[in-house]
Amino acid sequence: MERSLVDLLRISVERAPEAEAVIHAQRRVSYGELWRQVTALGAFLQHQGLRLGDRVALLLENSPEYVAAYYGTQFAGGAVVALNTQAKARDLANWLQHSGATWLIASVRHPELAALLAQRGDCRVIRVASEGQQPGDTDDVWDWNAVLAAEATGSLTCAPLAAGDLAQIIYTSGTTGAPKGVMLSHGNLCTNNRSILAYLKLTARDRILNVLPFYYSYGNSVLHTHLSVGASVVLENSLAYPHAVMQKMAQEGATGFSGVPSTFALLLNRLKLSDYDLSRVCYMTQAGGAMSPAHIKRLTDELPHVNFFVMYGQTEATARIAYLPPEQLKAKMGAVGIAIPGVTMELRDEHGTPVAPGKTGEIWVRGENIMLGYWNSPEVTASTLHDGWLKTGDLAQQDSDGYFFIQGRRSDMIKAGAHRISPQEIEEAILELEGVAEVAVVGEPDEIMGETIKAVVVPRAGFELDARTVQAHCHQRLASYKVPKRVEFAAGLPRTSSGKVKRFQLAGNKAQS
Repeated sequence: MERSLVDLLRISVERAPEAEAVIHAQRRVSYGELWRQVTALGAFLQHQGLRLGDRVALLLENSPEYVAAYYGTQFAGGAVVALNTQAKARDLANWLQHSGATWLIASVRHPELAALLAQRGDCRVIRVASEGQQPGDTDDVWDWNAVLAAEATGSLTCAPLAAGDLAQIIYTSGTTGAPKGVMLSHGNLCTNNRSILAYLKLTARDRILNVLPFYYSYGNSVLHTHLSVGASVVLENSLAYPHAVMQKMAQEGATGFSGVPSTFALLLNRLKLSDYDLSRVCYMTQAGGAMSPAHIKRLTDELPHVNFFVMYGQTEATARIAYLPPEQLKAKMGAVGIAIPGVTMELRDEHGTPVAPGKTGEIWVRGENIMLGYWNSPEVTASTLHDGWLKTGDLAQQDSDGYFFIQGRRSDMIKAGAHRISPQEIEEAILELEGVAEVAVVGEPDEIMGETIKAVVVPRAGFELDARTVQAHCHQRLASYKVPKRVEFAAGLPRTSSGKVKRFQLAGNKAQS
């Protein structure tokens, strides 16, 4: 059995080296060319002394270079740390430091790169899309094209990867103070990949148009499942022009499309999908939070020939935990479905005791897709993993047929579109603004985004603040999707007897903004 994603990619390359692997704008990269880049980068990193498990950070948008950097890192034996390209320099530097990354592969076009390089410490750098040496460059900075050219004829031996070896760290929350990095092994990635393929039934004939960022687990899984069967991945990195995205789907003969609820809401509210030739599209997948039944009905009414998969997962489970078979979509509307092959799901109460069907409990999950733990966070790991089970923090009920229906979350994490946002991070940023005494950040329900961000601010005595001032302050310190859409002001925050903020009250508060 294959030990790693690199093994799966190699099989696709050997089967059809001339087949298209990645399409981006005007570029079409074959499996053979992709493999040449993967092995060249891998050989370079090995020659530079990369050791098994060393972390390599990627600051790249979805592109052929990202794919080559990801697989090249693992070919060399390194673990990928894919950084959120929308984050600010201080968050990026925090991830670099926390992960102990020894290499950074970054696009020179990233607006935060200069500030990040000033804080990179001993991390060595490979710059993508640069033009040779730049003023101020040092001996520990390399050019991507030069690296590939220099190592094209070098040693091409893949590192001896084992199923239990660290393959990737994905940061999910807490980007300031105490970052939370999910450790995934090669076995985790291969197992989850195999389980997803079992129900999606992808083949080399498939072509997916992908709009999901690869630095999140959903996009990560979309990339690997398709490359592992020799399919084609068509990249579209912006939904700013939905019409152009649908045109590309038609022109490229896409057979699949994946999105979060806000993706489909945007398309449904801006376009009439039946106006486009999507006759080759046979499957669509949705994860990243609950999609409204009304939107599911509209989508399936406009595209009745498409198999629509509702899915549920967590980064801590590599990506996928459950799916709803398309043939059950109408009968089980609102369900996240049943466990994927190889995964066991149970509902348990606060004491860890299984609950009866029809009763609400927390979802516990077991399988070979469950993470190794959180990087350098043994206490958090111990509170999340129990005797091989992952405690998801999600509350659900199970019907008599075994289908799971999510009821809510124990976590305060805000799900806005494809993003998972830590309220604490935003609160810490707002507290840096002079005149703020206290602040609490919560998510509010939103039909398109799933949730939007609201900040409730308690001003210090003698200070006058307005919403625009708070939002402008956040724009300077946070990625745009973390800036509160609504800012309210209050004399104090509701708290429990132990001093914890009652966030559920704030989410329903309609005080004047």
